[in-house]
Amino acid sequence: MPRTPIIDEKLKLLPDQPGCYLMRNDHNEVIYVGKAKVLKNRVRSYFTGAHEGKTLRLVQEITDFEYVVVTSEVEALVLEINLIKKYHPKYNIKLKDEGSYPFLALTKEAHPRVILTRDVKREYQAVFGPYPNVKDARETLEIIHRMYPFRKCEQLPKKECLYYHIHQCLAPCILNVDQAEYKQLASDVQRFLKGDQNDVIADLEAKMYRASEQLEFEQAMEYRDLVQAVKRIATQSLVQQKDLDNHDFFGFYYDKGWLSVQVFYMREGKLIERKSNIVPYVDDPFEAMTTFIAQFYQSRNNLKPKAIYTSALLDCELLKSYLAIKVLVPQRGNKHKLLQLANENAKKQLETQFALLERNEQRTFGAIRHLGEILGIEIPTRIEAFDNSNTGDVELVSGMVVYTDGQPNRKEYRRFKIQTVEGQDDYQAMREVIYRRYLRVIKDKLAQPSLIVIDGGIGHVQIAKDVLVSLELSIPVVGLLKDEKHRTAQLLDGNTMNIVDLDKHSETFYLLQRIQDEVHRYALEYHKLRRSKAMVQSALDNIAGLGPKRRQQLLAFFGTVGNIKQASIDELAKVVPRQLAEKIYVKLQEE
Repeated sequence: MPRTPIIDEKLKLLPDQPGCYLMRNDHNEVIYVGKAKVLKNRVRSYFTGAHEGKTLRLVQEITDFEYVVVTSEVEALVLEINLIKKYHPKYNIKLKDEGSYPFLALTKEAHPRVILTRDVKREYQAVFGPYPNVKDARETLEIIHRMYPFRKCEQLPKKECLYYHIHQCLAPCILNVDQAEYKQLASDVQRFLKGDQNDVIADLEAKMYRASEQLEFEQAMEYRDLVQAVKRIATQSLVQQKDLDNHDFFGFYYDKGWLSVQVFYMREGKLIERKSNIVPYVDDPFEAMTTFIAQFYQSRNNLKPKAIYTSALLDCELLKSYLAIKVLVPQRGNKHKLLQLANENAKKQLETQFALLERNEQRTFGAIRHLGEILGIEIPTRIEAFDNSNTGDVELVSGMVVYTDGQPNRKEYRRFKIQTVEGQDDYQAMREVIYRRYLRVIKDKLAQPSLIVIDGGIGHVQIAKDVLVSLELSIPVVGLLKDEKHRTAQLLDGNTMNIVDLDKHSETFYLLQRIQDEVHRYALEYHKLRRSKAMVQSALDNIAGLGPKRRQQLLAFFGTVGNIKQASIDELAKVVPRQLAEKIYVKLQEE
């Protein structure tokens, strides 16, 4: 599938920040989720250069994409995992472990342990996580074991183990460990796992420098490695919270009469989805945002969470009373940072929308204004373009596409099956189509175009002009000429029959190119449809029990006659009764 104009524009507006991106197909399904250290570089790479295999198939299906900005690569990874679990995109590697995330838990034993678990139980003294993967959880557990002399053994042994001798366990198995000391140890571990690692890092760095000054370099290196490991896990992930309740975060940004809203869904501590909306507002954006949140939960799909987090600028008491849930304004910590992240994404969403509108203005209305200037006509706000399509003498058809203010107006597209022309006569086919179209315009008093575009040269343009004169219509006509590679090359002015000198890098040229490509696609699509129906009629004739309706069902299911011929009996039986499927299979194999 060719790259869409919306993708071209959105690629130019990508931020150079970390985040996740979601690729969608023409059914608006999420077909791939990825993460990026720099969104601009990563997403653009899909649409530049050569690809093969699975990547090529993915790129061919992409018709749009969206992204979520985060603050670090770690957050991008966690969010990617959550989104994959939610959408199950077909091009993502299936996760081997689709169960719950790993946690670290402090047990409630007399001499508690820190253990790795996926099963959060009430009997644990405290639970920390979830972690993005088992590797991160094990690395954190290893650091705790090295820094805090906690008990490691599930069952207390009868004599001390190796950990006691390397100072990583107080050996409650043989020694009478002071309960106050063990309680302080448990408190230190909990503080560390809650994210308070600054004191730990400062203490380890002091020990590292002291060991270095005493020329104990091996010990200093061990402290250095420990400092680096602690700093690595100290990066708190905003998209993964230790609070396992359900929360919604409402970020927003407003400008020029438009309100951009970002809703982040936190479920069981995991950011699993975001919804974005851009809506107009009148007078007060804060009142509009308050109303938006109040209406948000009227949808069946938006179940109320335990609490929502939003800005102090809104009427939180009113929302709390109306929704009957907690409405909180975080002042610090990860929830505050996550709300700020929602605000930042809302801002980027609105800025992107404005930039797209501005670029769209340049690409469309600016282009048709310039086209009118170089042709010496009024701005062609309505353009109707024509192209013929045929294979030899078979199924000669034509298509008409309409562009209003430089944008395709698909409701106005029309198809023509050529009725009066025998054989392959492209000129007479064009004559018939132009006559039928504009006779209908006159009879039904339809809107006349500002400009007619013909996919063809002097002969085609002259015929169109002759028909318009016979109908007493005065509508400007131009022709679009192609080069040897079948690409838009030149613009023929139907008034002077001269080639117009047009910059091939201008928005005007790109607009004409899009129009020519679109009308060619539309006419060819109709021709293929007609030809396929004719081929189905021919290939599937004389099969007892197979009428027009079932022939149509087969074509709708398999797409082409070729696919029907390649189908097995089991595949055919999905559309028609099995006995009939066997007859069809035998008949087509014979042919």
